Amino acid sequence: MKVEIISIGDELLIGQIVNTNASWLGQFLNNYGLTTNKCITIGDNLLQIIDSFEEAEKDCDIVIITGGLGPTKDDLTKEALCKYFDTKLIFNEKVFEQVKTFLENRSGTMNELNSSQAMIPENSIPLTNIYGTAPGLWIEKHNKIFIALPGVPYEMKTLMENEVIPRLIKRFSLGEIFHKNILTIGIAEALLAEKLKEFENSLEPEIKLAYLPSPGIVKLRLSTYNSLNKELIENKVKQIFDIIPEYIVSTENENINEVIGKLLIKNQKTISTAESCTGGSISKMITAVPGSSEYYNGSIIAYSNKVKEEILRVPNEIISKYGAVSQQVVELMALNANKIFNTDYSLATSGIAGPTGGTKDKPIGTVWIAVAENDKVISKKYLFGDIRERNIEKASIYALNMLRLKILNFSII
Repeated sequence: MKVEIISIGDELLIGQIVNTNASWLGQFLNNYGLTTNKCITIGDNLLQIIDSFEEAEKDCDIVIITGGLGPTKDDLTKEALCKYFDTKLIFNEKVFEQVKTFLENRSGTMNELNSSQAMIPENSIPLTNIYGTAPGLWIEKHNKIFIALPGVPYEMKTLMENEVIPRLIKRFSLGEIFHKNILTIGIAEALLAEKLKEFENSLEPEIKLAYLPSPGIVKLRLSTYNSLNKELIENKVKQIFDIIPEYIVSTENENINEVIGKLLIKNQKTISTAESCTGGSISKMITAVPGSSEYYNGSIIAYSNKVKEEILRVPNEIISKYGAVSQQVVELMALNANKIFNTDYSLATSGIAGPTGGTKDKPIGTVWIAVAENDKVISKKYLFGDIRERNIEKASIYALNMLRLKILNFSII
């Protein structure tokens, strides 16, 4: 079954809102053996929307539309559907009651715009939206299915999970693709592919391996369409472990901060941070995990040298001699944070995130990271590049990974 995703909204085209719906839909549909043939984004233009419907019908079996279902004048999806399907809007009592109940439960008041949400194309089937006032719509033409969903991500996702997929499974007896994701940190995609070359060449035809890189991370994804191959994939994961054990962070769809949390709880250890160039990014990652107060004591954002000296107790003469971005300074930051917060481990970062501040000896992207365990410390220098946001992100990920390696007694890579 081929699918086209049509995202509607001027705000998407001008970059005011990032189109996360399309990427989520592509991944979600793939789990059920549905191939996304095309994904397009168009503005709030009635003729363009109608044209996109016509083009999609030629190439695809299922057309999923997100956005443009609201009650304001720039929401044109229902009008476009009526024109394309040569129908009209009619009042739907069931949708009206759902909208009314939704607003009453949130102490809202039904007005004319809210009421208009109950006007839907005559030949459509409304899909219940439990998190909003705009119902999803299911319309069929020439054995093609058009599904219109709200643009609000959590509304769209809930409708896909609760309304759309159950109908598609019933209609087409969809299968399910089995994926196994392996999170790796500390190794570039090309080097990873080189290490896994023989393994990849030995894979059975029904098993597919994909490399999914992002700043500081490469995810490996093993996939199969046949649920009977799940055990085979699990055996393949074990083979990868044998090849690159030190680089594998998780095989359970976890992020590095979640893995760190579990390790600290398991070992009954605590952590603190002393951040300069990362500016609290590591702290944010750690505290994003529910229950992190069990192992995380706090942080000092030592962005200025004054804070490094007066709060983290790094001597001025050390900073003057070696510079704030140095092994000597970052190690003292980590050691002293451990003492200040009375923790078992502490992470410290000091670097030049950019886009200015680099020198010949310390170019933009130079970052020192240290991990202290009680009164012992190890550190490493990284060169991440010249993009500020990416440098901060990679430094935070690598710092947490250094802690993981330390806890597991791996060599720092």
